[in-house]
Amino acid sequence: MEETTRIQKDIEMFEENILLLKEKEKELLHHPCITLATQYYEDAKYYLNVKKDYFTAFGCINYGHGLLDALLKF
Repeated sequence: MEETTRIQKDIEMFEENILLLKEKEKELLHHPCITLATQYYEDAKYYLNVKKDYFTAFGCINYGHGLLDALLKF
């Protein structure tokens, strides 16, 4: 899979997970981890679309996913 396609897929997955969170766990939306995860998501889009720095974009979106996963599982 091409780098940009993989990163874009991960960004879309993050967006889907945020929507699920809004539907099921609304009280968590204001948790600092969600704020930080969303900032990593925004950074990923910036590095992907503006900077064309795919390595950093991939790292950012993975940090975002990790924060969401940790909060939802624990």
